[in-house]
Amino acid sequence: MTAFDQLEPRDEHNLLLEARVHPTDWVNPKPSGKYNLVVVGAGAAGLVTAAGAAGLGAKVALIERALMGGDCLNVGCVPSKGIISSARRASDVRAAGQFGVSVPEGVQVDFPAVMERMRKLRAGISHVDSAERFTELGIDVFFGDASFVDSNTVEVAGQRLEFAKACIATGARASAPAIPGLVDVDYLTNETVFSLTELPRRFGVIGAGPIGCEMAQAFSRFGSEVFVVEALHGILPREDRDAAELVQQAMNRDGVKILCCGEDLRISEAESGIRMTVRSHDKGYDEVVDKLLVAVGRAPNIEGLGLEAVGIEHNNKGVTVNDRLQTTNPNIYAAGDICSPYQFTHAADFMARIVIQNALFFGRAKASSLVIPWSTYPSTEIAHGAL
Repeated sequence: MTAFDQLEPRDEHNLLLEARVHPTDWVNPKPSGKYNLVVVGAGAAGLVTAAGAAGLGAKVALIERALMGGDCLNVGCVPSKGIISSARRASDVRAAGQFGVSVPEGVQVDFPAVMERMRKLRAGISHVDSAERFTELGIDVFFGDASFVDSNTVEVAGQRLEFAKACIATGARASAPAIPGLVDVDYLTNETVFSLTELPRRFGVIGAGPIGCEMAQAFSRFGSEVFVVEALHGILPREDRDAAELVQQAMNRDGVKILCCGEDLRISEAESGIRMTVRSHDKGYDEVVDKLLVAVGRAPNIEGLGLEAVGIEHNNKGVTVNDRLQTTNPNIYAAGDICSPYQFTHAADFMARIVIQNALFFGRAKASSLVIPWSTYPSTEIAHGAL
C-alpha cells in the first residue's frame, strides 16, 4: 500500500489532506551539517519528538515515507471518532420516542454524507501535522524510505543525513491472522475501511477488540447487519470482564451479532460477497457479508530500516528498547507503537517526551514511570487506567 491508497475517494477533502501531509510536489531539503536529532516516522511519537526537540533549539530532521500524522490522523482516532459521532446521533434519534419526542420519518442515514463529513473533519485539522507547519518550526522534513547506514548516518531518497542521536518512530500497521481463505478475498482493515462510500448491507468483523467493537456498533447503527467473530469468550479481552459485559449487552441491543468462542473460522469468496463459516458455542454459522473488516493483529514497521547494520535488536513485536527507550544501539532511541505494548496516541506522546530528555540532555526518564490510561468508544464507553 502506498501513501495515497489510503486516500480514497479523491475528493476535495482528501486532496487537501494529501497536500498537507504528503505534498506531491514536495522537494526534500539539502542536509546542512550534522543534526542533533533525526526522527524516522511522522506519526504521533515522531511529530512530538521532532517538535519538542526543535522547540528546545536542537537541529532536527524528520523523515516520513507515507502520510504525516500517522494512524491517529489518517486511519485511527480522528476518522473513527468522526463516524462514531454520526452513529451516536442516529442512535439518539431512534431513542427520541422514549423522551416524548416524535420523529415521524424515522432515521434515514445518508452514509456517503457521513463519510464525507469525516473526511472534511480530518482534512480540516490536518494542518497541525502538515509538512509546512513542521518546516515553519525549523525542522527539515524529508519524504522517502529511510535506512540506517551506520550509527550516525541515515539515508533517505538518495541523501545521507548525519546525526548525533536518532529516534525510530515508524509505528505499526494492520496485519491479518492466518485464517484459511482470508488471503483470497478483498478484506478491509482500519487502513481501508474509512475509504468506504457505500454502506454494506451485511458487514462482517473479525476481532472484538477496540477497533472491531467500535466499528461493529457504528455500522449497525447506520443500518448494516453486523456479525462479529471473536476467538475468545466475550469481547474486549484487555478490559475488566464486568465492564466488557456491559458493552456487549449494549452492542446486542444495537443488533450486533457477536459470535464469540469462534472456532474453525474459514473465509471464502461467494457469488454475492464474502462467506464466513465458523462455530460459536457448538453451533455452526454460515454467513455471507458484503464487506469484511479484519480488526485483529498488528505488525511493526521495521522493514527496510537497516536495523541489522546498526546493531538494533528487534522481533515480530517491534524494536527492543530499555526503560529509557534506548535501543541496543546507544545513539538510537525509539518511541510509540514500534516499541510499546500500549499502542495509543497519548502513550506515544509521552514516550516521545522521554526520548527528548534522554537523547538530548542525558536524562534518566523511564517509560516504566508512566501511568497509561485508555478509553474505548463504543456505547457504553470504557475508561481504563494501568501502571
